[in-house]
Amino acid sequence: MFDEFQKIGKYLFQEGLVNSHGGSLSIREGDKIFITRRGCMLGEFKKEDILELPLELKEKNDQAAQDLSIHRTIYRDTQAKAVIHAHPASAVAISITDNKVVPQDAEGSQLFRSAPIVRGRDEVGAEETANLVPTFFVGGSVIIVVKGHGSFAIGKTLEEAYSYTSALENSCKIIVAVRASGGRQPHREKPDQAPRQPLHQRSMHHQRSGIPPGIGVMDRSRYNKR
Repeated sequence: MFDEFQKIGKYLFQEGLVNSHGGSLSIREGDKIFITRRGCMLGEFKKEDILELPLELKEKNDQAAQDLSIHRTIYRDTQAKAVIHAHPASAVAISITDNKVVPQDAEGSQLFRSAPIVRGRDEVGAEETANLVPTFFVGGSVIIVVKGHGSFAIGKTLEEAYSYTSALENSCKIIVAVRASGGRQPHREKPDQAPRQPLHQRSMHHQRSGIPPGIGVMDRSRYNKR
């Protein structure tokens, strides 16, 4: 168990998916949860950084990760065996403006299709957010993003949850790059506007008159009879 925590924690830090003392990992074994200690360095993981806690106990634990309540409710409401909470910068940036992350790359589309963005009114460790997050996993998602905070991914193993976390950030980097480059959407005519014909195809009667509106044309026929 320790080797797996250490390996995945190191990968998360090296890839920039967590900062020096951010993020959390957990696995479930029966009625117990093994979760990282609050404020530990995932890139320099130690054996004492893993805490063993009862799954059903709802009281806060000052030593455990701040989002312990979210890990517990995910295990309570889903079949997940592992949970990773990370702080992928590009995904967090997109969570501030978008309602969900829809990958534009093939790998992301195959791995997670889309990642809902959860908007809680309270801090991430609050009961509201803790109860809200699992509902998206019950609906079929494998990874979600809490607005302005970070991602939560589930899996049968920590490695599987890590694969979703890594793919999410890669997809978000691509989205950010496309937006930064000024990528455009295909031009669409307005619904009530017919497509304009090329200039050389327009008939003469479609051309705008040079006479200002409201000014009549003088009838010169009687003058021509003289």
